[in-house]
Amino acid sequence: MRVLITGAAGFLGSHLCDRFLAEGHTVIGMDNLITGNTDNLAHLAGHQRFTFIHHDVTEYMYIGGPIDAVLHFASPASPIDYLELPIQTLKVGALGTHKALGLARHKGARFLLASTSEVYGDPQVHPQPETYYGHVNPIGPRGVYDEAKRFAEAMAMAYQRTHGLETRIVRIFNTYGPRMRLEDGRVVPNFIRQALKGEPLTVYGDGSQTRSFQYVDDLIEGIYRLLFSDEAEPVNIGNPGEFTIKAFAELVNEMTDNGGGIKYVDQRTKDDPQVRRPDITKARQVLGWQPTIPLEEGLTRTIPWFREQLQRRGEL
Repeated sequence: MRVLITGAAGFLGSHLCDRFLAEGHTVIGMDNLITGNTDNLAHLAGHQRFTFIHHDVTEYMYIGGPIDAVLHFASPASPIDYLELPIQTLKVGALGTHKALGLARHKGARFLLASTSEVYGDPQVHPQPETYYGHVNPIGPRGVYDEAKRFAEAMAMAYQRTHGLETRIVRIFNTYGPRMRLEDGRVVPNFIRQALKGEPLTVYGDGSQTRSFQYVDDLIEGIYRLLFSDEAEPVNIGNPGEFTIKAFAELVNEMTDNGGGIKYVDQRTKDDPQVRRPDITKARQVLGWQPTIPLEEGLTRTIPWFREQLQRRGEL
């Protein structure tokens, strides 16, 4: 296959490029580098089946030749990004999705949308199944991301129903691993960076809020299976193992031998979800997928990468 991956220089996009190349496909990566980093693709320089295009997907997209699949992963994707890039976040979810869908339709390609567990907002149903419509504040600071992804899902389904386009929608739950941005504001990079520097880990609120963490390789496997499945409606891909933020902080401190402890501060973000856990019944049944990498093993693979990045920047 010849596939286009938008957001290719990002954390997830770069891992997707690796997977499709490893499976023998030809990959065109596209990114405007607003939050992506070409360092994530440096190891692919000179690869015969990989091409990178520096382009903003909210603008007209042209790709010569056939395309068999479009995987739309372009988007700022962290709380810091929502606050600093709110309009860009909305535009890539709306205009970027429209352009990517138009290209897929023109090429007769299958389209896979990277959606998010954030479509569920601060949920009133726990764990969250795909049938839950969510509890989202459209005008809050997080709304620019939540609603952009909800709109993108609606747009994908409209193209499926109106034009017969083959669409796939993955709702991604908290994912971590090498190539995350050190300052992206999410809990995994924050904790690991602070722990490696011997600092106390900053926990917002009392630490009782929960998250479910999946290692990036598990996610990529789920996405790959979803693309080649016949499932047209959203599928949760996440790890149902649920941890309080306090317990997660204690685990990171233990795994990094950090004696800095934990520092509790006031709750940070309005509408921050208090609980998050995927119901992955559908993924198990439809894709034969479930996560295989426990949190401790995933952190064992991730922490050395963060240590190397901090050393390169002279922070350790």
